[in-house]
Amino acid sequence: MFAVIRTGGKQYRVAKDDRIVVERLTGEPGALVEIDDVLMIGEAGKAPTLGTDELGKAAVFAEVVEQTRGEKIVVFKKNRRAGYRRRGGHRQLLTVLRIADISACGKKPAKAAAKAKDEAPKADAAAAEPAAVEEKPKAEAKPKAPPKAKPKAKPEAKAKPKAKADSAAKPKAKPKAKPKAKAKTDDKGAKE
Repeated sequence: MFAVIRTGGKQYRVAKDDRIVVERLTGEPGALVEIDDVLMIGEAGKAPTLGTDELGKAAVFAEVVEQTRGEKIVVFKKNRRAGYRRRGGHRQLLTVLRIADISACGKKPAKAAAKAKDEAPKADAAAAEPAAVEEKPKAEAKPKAPPKAKPKAKPEAKAKPKAKADSAAKPKAKPKAKPKAKAKTDDKGAKE
């Protein structure tokens, strides 16, 4: 038996125990994911079943194997003769799925139903255990170190006493040089 499903905007042809890589779906590794967007179901030697009327309740159940990321895709933009170049990248978030069962009526696989029943009591027990665990560390907790003292504020800088003779401390400015006298010329430009 095979099915064509749609997830992440893409279509996949799947059969039982197939492994597929799809865009990120929520779920921890080992969790069972139900994909109810089934486009077609077929069997060897029979005509495939199409259409939303016949496949209204159909579902594909898959186990999350791992959450991963795809290979890096380099994005490079350039405008020639303008000195514009930008380089970026992208890694798509992916989920690896193993197809557990294909159901035309939407019924969960037997193994998945048994796992769900086993996990429910564990979840209740796990919720009760942390409260008991939290009490022990409080009794055995070490005393906290005293809080660190805040550093003292720095004293304000003292004002420097002014020198008695400001003129002695500063070098005297050089007197401006007198401009040189221009040589006198007659009307024709000859110097006198």
